[in-house]
Amino acid sequence: MASSYRNNKKYDVFVSFRGEDTRDNFTSHLYSALSRQNIQTFIDDQLNRGDEISESLVNAIEASAISVIIFSESYASSRWCLDELVKILECKKEYAQILIPVFYRVDPSDVRNQTGSFGDSFSNEDECKLGGMPESELINEVVNHILKRLLDEVFRPSDNKNQLVGVESRVEEIESLLGVESKDVYALGIWGIGGIGKTTIARATFDKISSDFEGSCFLENVREESQKPGGLACLRQKLISNLLKDKNVSLDIGLNFRRLSLMKVLIVLMISLDWLTPVIRIIITTRNKQVLRNWGVRKIYEMKALQYHQAIELFNRHAFKQNHPDVGYEELSSKVMKYAQGVPLALKVLGCFLHKREKEVWESAIDKLQRILHPSILEVLKISYDGLDDKEKNIFLDVACFFQGEHVNPIMKFFNARGFYPEIGISVLVDKSLIAIDSHKKIAMHDLLQELGREIVRQESINPKNRSRLWHHEDIYEVLTYNTGTEKIEGICLDMSKVKEIHLNPNTFTKMRKLRFLKFYSSSFNGENKCKVSYLQDLGFAEVKYLHWYGYPLKSLPSKLSAEKLVFLEVPNSDIEQLWNGVKLVILNLSGSKSLKSLPAGIFNLEFLTELDLSGCSKLKRLPEISSGNIGKLFLSGTAIEELPSSFELLLRLWLLDLSDCKRLKSLPSSLCKLKSLGLLSLRGCSNLQRLPECLGQLSSPLILNLVRTNIERIPESIIQLFMLRYILLNYCEGLQSLQKPLFL
Repeated sequence: MASSYRNNKKYDVFVSFRGEDTRDNFTSHLYSALSRQNIQTFIDDQLNRGDEISESLVNAIEASAISVIIFSESYASSRWCLDELVKILECKKEYAQILIPVFYRVDPSDVRNQTGSFGDSFSNEDECKLGGMPESELINEVVNHILKRLLDEVFRPSDNKNQLVGVESRVEEIESLLGVESKDVYALGIWGIGGIGKTTIARATFDKISSDFEGSCFLENVREESQKPGGLACLRQKLISNLLKDKNVSLDIGLNFRRLSLMKVLIVLMISLDWLTPVIRIIITTRNKQVLRNWGVRKIYEMKALQYHQAIELFNRHAFKQNHPDVGYEELSSKVMKYAQGVPLALKVLGCFLHKREKEVWESAIDKLQRILHPSILEVLKISYDGLDDKEKNIFLDVACFFQGEHVNPIMKFFNARGFYPEIGISVLVDKSLIAIDSHKKIAMHDLLQELGREIVRQESINPKNRSRLWHHEDIYEVLTYNTGTEKIEGICLDMSKVKEIHLNPNTFTKMRKLRFLKFYSSSFNGENKCKVSYLQDLGFAEVKYLHWYGYPLKSLPSKLSAEKLVFLEVPNSDIEQLWNGVKLVILNLSGSKSLKSLPAGIFNLEFLTELDLSGCSKLKRLPEISSGNIGKLFLSGTAIEELPSSFELLLRLWLLDLSDCKRLKSLPSSLCKLKSLGLLSLRGCSNLQRLPECLGQLSSPLILNLVRTNIERIPESIIQLFMLRYILLNYCEGLQSLQKPLFL
């Protein structure tokens, strides 16, 4: 009751005073100070001539959230003042109106010692008293006290339905980072994606702490306003005017600086300034981390998505106008949570959109959201995308359509091959919160941003055949089945487990002359190739840089597949029998290619090749000799390899060697000990392996050694005493006779 009464008032403050005592001094100065703080204040000289004074005063008192009573020497001798006081006390009793007594050159005990309810009404009120305090200090104290009461009891709603969700703890963190009590200059950046709540948190922080500063300013929509003609100058003028509380501020920069240098100042949503006062606090909200670097901002608060319990509460308030979902809507609400991923903008927009709609509408809307981003969400998120250059936009769209969750290093090679300068491009996307690189060096993108990228591609054309990138199985099935591809298509990523068998026309890809990315994969455990073709006309593969085709059905690769341009070649479980050298290959995956009998002589010498997967190539008996190589990961599990070439020692960057289930492998070359980078050696299931090289203990990297289900009879002493040995797995080594205890145990 009290909160709703106070929230809907015409005036913030009603001032009751004895005119002949204070009108031309204390009261007028207090009124000016309140006006400078934009506090709507009523004093009786605002009454229009001809009004009935007593009735106008009664209305003004009732229309105020706070009444300030200035007790002066002759206040009680005025019938007018006492009538005002009676009405104020009625409003305090009936509506919990806030009452603030100010004692101007009188002793508070003179009021409190009055008998009856008059004295009792002031016994529990906060008071402001002019004793030995200068008048200006008393006025500042009164104004700050009023601001605090307005914020805490009037404008900060007590109604739980209207409170901000997940804000209080974040504001406390920001307060701590700002160091409000310190006298140094502090700039704090609040950084995050669009719609994540940066401005909301900044506003909540501003509202809480602005009363601690002599000057404060909250500038919204700085980016938009600064781009208008004369916009930057206008923003500068507004900033200085608000900080100095002077609507007619001088344009003299030197004078303004001198005035501001003596003030304690808070600024939110900063624009370009050439000065910093010793007690300034600046809060900058931005989507672009580089903006903060340019300003030398060292303290950055990264806005994270809301936790689930906060997200569901915020959504429920907009969708159901309460803190919990209606009966029967629980599961549907959970689906919206999964879509919104804790982004406040999305939760609010979708909550308002679904409010009072039937379940059938909810289900239809949720299905639609899987394909089409809501326009209000799209508009906000797209601002960051629009600020990218063409190459950065292409990187963003490729990540959104194809590379979410992929390891960043090999993908950088692909972007390099496309001429996108990924070192700077990826950095820009990270700075703008459009992507993130997690602790495992994988590319992470928020689901809503992924939908943004895909929606941008969808808007290229209503017809999938005329879009640059295809990832939805229904669109791809249509284009491939009816052979309607065009030169607009640059990338295709198909999960074959979601479609029926597709019989490709041999010239399907000849129409896609700009095709650079082709991935046919299966997400199911027992995947199979659904894209059947007896032969391929080669022209469509001339520009391909990334080819992944699970169960590739042909015995050889397309002859037009350029060895100079191809970066990724992954054809697991294929029918390939022969291979050529790919000059720029970074990753080569031939796993499960049971018809592959040999490798090109120079395969290990490729300059850029870092990963080679030959696991499951059951007819592969030998590896070619090696003259150099940069391979870091080599998978040979399940091959028919009998021995490794002696030149194996030249793979100086090899850190993972998987020889699991190489049943024909009988021994390892002593040169293996020269692989200084080797960190994981798996010999699991090598049932014919009976001994290890004595010198294996000379390895200098921390080593994990898997000897499970081998026929090893003895572990060389040098390995047991190897201080860098992290793990050695010896389960089911039935031939093992004994194991010496390491010296360092």
